[in-house]
Amino acid sequence: MITTIVDIVVAGLLMGGIYALVAMGLNLQYGVARVFNVSHGEFIMLGAFLTWFLFTAAGINPLLSLAICGPVMFILGFLMYRIVFIRLRRVSPSLDAFEANSMLAAFGLLFIVQNIALMIWGGAMRGYSFLNFGVNFLGTTFAANRLAALVLAILVSAIFYVILVSTRLGKGIRAAAADPATAGLMGVNINMVLTLCFGFGALMAGFAGVLISMCYPIYATIGLEYTIIAIIVVVLGGMGSIPGSLIGGFILGLVGSIVSSWQPALAIAAYYVLFMILLLVRPSGILGK
Repeated sequence: MITTIVDIVVAGLLMGGIYALVAMGLNLQYGVARVFNVSHGEFIMLGAFLTWFLFTAAGINPLLSLAICGPVMFILGFLMYRIVFIRLRRVSPSLDAFEANSMLAAFGLLFIVQNIALMIWGGAMRGYSFLNFGVNFLGTTFAANRLAALVLAILVSAIFYVILVSTRLGKGIRAAAADPATAGLMGVNINMVLTLCFGFGALMAGFAGVLISMCYPIYATIGLEYTIIAIIVVVLGGMGSIPGSLIGGFILGLVGSIVSSWQPALAIAAYYVLFMILLLVRPSGILGK
């Protein structure tokens, strides 16, 4: 009984670490930059496939791919915001109109990237073997690659949180999230800060893609699944709250692990039930304001 409980809890934490990293990126893009980026999962998918390609074609260690895939996704996100979303922000008559227009643009981006991926890699699942051995923990054996993914997800999240609370850029991001107009009057370059937030969101997605490819099979349509998970975690933790994303990710991971231990097919349904309950009981989230 105790072994089963430990198995469920640790498995939930392993999933939750990746969920938290996925949600942090979307939280930056929507909670700060106000872009409801439904194509967020496509950056995860691209990061995963880039890692798979680097490993299978060039033998590059997936851990080293973090230093490649993250920056590549950051550049793509940065350029995407500069080319598409800054102009949408300028021509939209209000912030509400901008959010609606940006969501429609993100839907278009989702289908464009997804179809390009299908043309390049097809619809088949891909994968590779990395750190594929068991590690005994409290009497239960877990895959080493999943434990490594958990440690890296926590490490990346912690580093970014320190940057957010202790650097000048971090203060600018928090000011832009709280009140963009006032932050602009105080000398914050709002367009640059929001562009960086979108780029950082894509960076987190790229990191998450690397970690996901280490643990699970990947395919060209995997992005939408993780976008939905990210939305649920953001709502659970609180809009604009990075610690909330961490807490929400681990809670959702535990919920998924508990339900999967009973009936794996109901895990996604359990996420939606939790999402609807949150919207009714506490729409601001655990740490939302």
